[in-house]
Amino acid sequence: MWVEVKDVSKRYGNLQVLRDFNIKFEEKTISALLGPSGCGKTTLLNIISGLEQYDSGNIKGIENKKFSYIFQEDRLVPWLSVEENIHFVLKRLYRNQEIINITDKYLKIVGLEEYKHYYPRELSGGMKQRVAIARAFAYPSDILLMDEPFKGLDMELKTNLSEAFISLWKKDKKTVVFVTHDMNEAMVLADYVFILDGKPLAIKDKIVTED
Repeated sequence: MWVEVKDVSKRYGNLQVLRDFNIKFEEKTISALLGPSGCGKTTLLNIISGLEQYDSGNIKGIENKKFSYIFQEDRLVPWLSVEENIHFVLKRLYRNQEIINITDKYLKIVGLEEYKHYYPRELSGGMKQRVAIARAFAYPSDILLMDEPFKGLDMELKTNLSEAFISLWKKDKKTVVFVTHDMNEAMVLADYVFILDGKPLAIKDKIVTED
Protein backbone atom coordinates (compact mmCIF):
# COMPACT_ATOMS: atom_id res chain seq x y z
CA MET A 1 0.00 0.00 0.00
CA TRP A 2 1.10 3.55 -0.74
CA VAL A 3 0.16 7.09 0.17
CA GLU A 4 0.13 8.81 -3.20
CA VAL A 5 0.00 12.52 -3.92
CA LYS A 6 -1.12 12.75 -7.53
CA ASP A 7 -1.13 15.86 -9.71
CA VAL A 8 -1.69 18.12 -6.71
CA SER A 9 -1.56 21.90 -7.18
CA LYS A 10 -1.64 24.63 -4.53
CA ARG A 11 -1.45 28.38 -4.98
CA TYR A 12 -1.35 31.24 -2.47
CA GLY A 13 -2.35 34.30 -4.45
CA ASN A 14 0.28 34.70 -7.16
CA LEU A 15 2.61 32.15 -5.55
CA GLN A 16 2.43 28.66 -7.09
CA VAL A 17 3.72 26.32 -4.35
CA LEU A 18 2.69 23.03 -5.97
CA ARG A 19 1.92 22.42 -9.64
CA ASP A 20 0.78 18.93 -10.72
CA PHE A 21 3.05 17.52 -8.00
CA ASN A 22 3.45 13.75 -7.63
CA ILE A 23 5.05 11.69 -4.86
CA LYS A 24 4.46 8.25 -3.31
CA PHE A 25 5.23 7.02 0.21
CA GLU A 26 5.38 3.31 0.90
CA GLU A 27 3.31 2.09 3.82
CA LYS A 28 5.14 1.31 7.09
CA THR A 29 8.34 3.01 5.98
CA ILE A 30 10.02 6.30 6.91
CA SER A 31 10.39 8.93 4.20
CA ALA A 32 12.36 12.16 4.57
CA LEU A 33 11.66 15.36 2.64
CA LEU A 34 14.89 17.32 2.33
CA GLY A 35 15.06 20.76 0.76
CA PRO A 36 15.60 24.49 1.27
CA SER A 37 13.37 26.63 3.47
CA GLY A 38 10.26 27.89 1.75
CA CYS A 39 10.18 25.35 -1.06
CA GLY A 40 6.81 23.89 0.02
CA LYS A 41 7.69 20.94 2.27
CA THR A 42 5.48 22.00 5.18
CA THR A 43 2.65 22.87 2.80
CA LEU A 44 2.87 19.33 1.43
CA LEU A 45 2.64 17.83 4.94
CA ASN A 46 -0.33 20.03 5.77
CA ILE A 47 -2.10 19.02 2.58
CA ILE A 48 -1.54 15.31 3.26
CA SER A 49 -2.85 15.69 6.81
CA GLY A 50 -5.88 17.71 5.74
CA LEU A 51 -4.82 20.86 7.61
CA GLU A 52 -4.73 22.69 4.26
CA GLN A 53 -6.88 22.31 1.19
CA TYR A 54 -5.36 21.92 -2.27
CA ASP A 55 -6.61 23.42 -5.49
CA SER A 56 -6.59 20.35 -7.72
CA GLY A 57 -5.37 16.76 -7.93
CA ASN A 58 -5.99 14.00 -5.40
CA ILE A 59 -4.38 12.05 -2.58
CA LYS A 60 -4.77 8.29 -2.44
CA GLY A 61 -4.16 5.85 0.39
CA ILE A 62 -5.33 8.07 3.26
CA GLU A 63 -8.94 6.97 3.27
CA ASN A 64 -10.05 6.09 6.82
CA LYS A 65 -6.49 6.65 8.09
CA LYS A 66 -5.67 8.37 11.37
CA PHE A 67 -2.89 10.95 11.52
CA SER A 68 -0.42 12.09 14.16
CA TYR A 69 1.56 15.28 13.60
CA ILE A 70 4.75 16.39 15.36
CA PHE A 71 5.39 20.07 14.74
CA GLN A 72 8.61 22.07 15.09
CA GLU A 73 7.29 23.34 18.42
CA ASP A 74 6.13 20.80 21.01
CA ARG A 75 2.52 22.10 21.27
CA LEU A 76 2.05 20.61 24.73
CA VAL A 77 -0.90 21.85 26.77
CA PRO A 78 0.83 23.99 29.42
CA TRP A 79 -1.66 23.42 32.23
CA LEU A 80 -1.53 19.63 31.88
CA SER A 81 1.21 17.43 33.28
CA VAL A 82 3.36 15.23 31.06
CA GLU A 83 1.12 12.20 31.54
CA GLU A 84 -2.05 14.29 31.20
CA ASN A 85 -0.83 15.61 27.85
CA ILE A 86 -0.73 12.03 26.59
CA HIS A 87 -3.98 11.08 28.32
CA PHE A 88 -5.63 13.97 26.46
CA VAL A 89 -5.27 12.33 23.03
CA LEU A 90 -6.30 8.90 24.32
CA LYS A 91 -9.31 9.65 26.52
CA ARG A 92 -11.93 9.03 23.84
CA LEU A 93 -10.31 5.82 22.66
CA TYR A 94 -9.52 3.73 25.74
CA ARG A 95 -10.65 3.07 29.28
CA ASN A 96 -8.82 4.65 32.20
CA GLN A 97 -6.45 1.80 33.04
CA GLU A 98 -5.58 1.28 29.38
CA ILE A 99 -4.75 4.97 29.09
CA ILE A 100 -2.45 4.75 32.10
CA ASN A 101 -0.71 1.64 30.77
CA ILE A 102 -0.20 3.09 27.28
CA THR A 103 1.11 6.37 28.69
CA ASP A 104 3.57 4.63 31.00
CA LYS A 105 4.78 2.44 28.14
CA TYR A 106 5.66 5.32 25.85
CA LEU A 107 7.11 7.56 28.54
CA LYS A 108 9.43 4.72 29.50
CA ILE A 109 10.59 4.31 25.91
CA VAL A 110 11.54 8.00 25.68
CA GLY A 111 13.10 7.94 29.15
CA LEU A 112 10.64 10.24 30.88
CA GLU A 113 8.71 7.91 33.18
CA GLU A 114 10.10 9.75 36.23
CA TYR A 115 8.82 13.07 34.90
CA LYS A 116 5.21 12.15 34.27
CA HIS A 117 3.88 14.49 36.97
CA TYR A 118 5.94 17.45 35.76
CA TYR A 119 4.45 20.32 33.77
CA PRO A 120 5.86 21.57 30.44
CA ARG A 121 7.30 24.71 32.09
CA GLU A 122 9.45 22.43 34.27
CA LEU A 123 11.00 20.60 31.31
CA SER A 124 13.84 21.43 28.96
CA GLY A 125 13.16 21.90 25.26
CA GLY A 126 14.45 18.45 24.45
CA MET A 127 12.33 16.83 27.15
CA LYS A 128 9.21 18.58 25.89
CA GLN A 129 9.92 17.32 22.40
CA ARG A 130 10.31 13.79 23.74
CA VAL A 131 6.86 14.11 25.31
CA ALA A 132 5.50 15.28 21.96
CA ILE A 133 7.06 12.25 20.25
CA ALA A 134 5.67 9.87 22.90
CA ARG A 135 2.24 11.44 22.53
CA ALA A 136 2.29 11.07 18.75
CA PHE A 137 3.19 7.39 18.98
CA ALA A 138 0.76 6.68 21.81
CA TYR A 139 -2.11 7.84 19.63
CA PRO A 140 -3.12 4.90 17.41
CA SER A 141 -2.48 6.63 14.10
CA ASP A 142 -1.62 5.00 10.80
CA ILE A 143 0.41 7.90 9.42
CA LEU A 144 2.84 10.11 11.35
CA LEU A 145 3.92 13.47 9.92
CA MET A 146 6.84 15.38 11.43
CA ASP A 147 7.94 18.92 10.55
CA GLU A 148 11.59 19.32 11.59
CA PRO A 149 10.99 17.75 15.02
CA PHE A 150 14.67 18.00 16.05
CA LYS A 151 15.32 21.53 14.79
CA GLY A 152 17.50 23.70 17.03
CA LEU A 153 18.62 20.87 19.30
CA ASP A 154 22.26 20.13 20.07
CA MET A 155 23.89 17.09 18.52
CA GLU A 156 23.76 14.90 21.63
CA LEU A 157 20.10 15.61 22.26
CA LYS A 158 19.26 15.13 18.59
CA THR A 159 21.00 11.74 18.68
CA ASN A 160 19.11 10.69 21.81
CA LEU A 161 15.77 11.75 20.36
CA SER A 162 16.52 10.01 17.08
CA GLU A 163 17.24 6.79 18.98
CA ALA A 164 14.00 7.16 20.95
CA PHE A 165 12.11 7.77 17.72
CA ILE A 166 13.55 4.64 16.05
CA SER A 167 12.71 2.55 19.14
CA LEU A 168 9.13 3.74 19.00
CA TRP A 169 8.83 3.25 15.25
CA LYS A 170 10.09 -0.34 15.40
CA LYS A 171 7.27 -1.20 17.79
CA ASP A 172 4.50 0.44 15.78
CA LYS A 173 5.75 0.63 12.17
CA LYS A 174 3.65 3.65 11.28
CA THR A 175 3.97 5.23 7.87
CA VAL A 176 6.20 8.25 8.59
CA VAL A 177 6.89 11.32 6.46
CA PHE A 178 9.15 13.98 7.94
CA VAL A 179 10.66 17.28 6.87
CA THR A 180 14.29 18.08 7.59
CA HIS A 181 17.18 20.26 6.44
CA ASP A 182 19.73 17.79 7.82
CA MET A 183 21.04 15.20 5.36
CA ASN A 184 22.65 13.14 8.12
CA GLU A 185 19.38 13.04 10.02
CA ALA A 186 17.56 11.98 6.87
CA MET A 187 20.04 9.22 6.08
CA VAL A 188 20.00 7.86 9.64
CA LEU A 189 16.23 7.82 10.13
CA ALA A 190 14.67 7.33 6.71
CA ASP A 191 14.23 4.43 4.32
CA TYR A 192 13.71 6.91 1.48
CA VAL A 193 15.08 10.43 1.14
CA PHE A 194 13.42 12.78 -1.35
CA ILE A 195 15.58 15.75 -2.36
CA LEU A 196 13.22 18.63 -3.13
CA ASP A 197 13.43 22.09 -4.61
CA GLY A 198 10.94 24.77 -5.59
CA LYS A 199 8.90 26.75 -6.22
CA PRO A 200 6.85 25.16 -7.45
CA LEU A 201 7.91 22.09 -5.49
CA ALA A 202 9.78 19.44 -7.47
CA ILE A 203 11.65 16.21 -6.73
CA LYS A 204 15.30 16.50 -7.75
CA ASP A 205 16.41 13.07 -6.54
CA LYS A 206 15.34 10.06 -4.48
CA ILE A 207 17.77 8.11 -2.31
CA VAL A 208 17.07 4.63 -0.98
CA THR A 209 19.14 4.24 2.21
CA GLU A 210 20.82 1.03 3.26
CA ASP A 211 19.35 -1.08 6.07
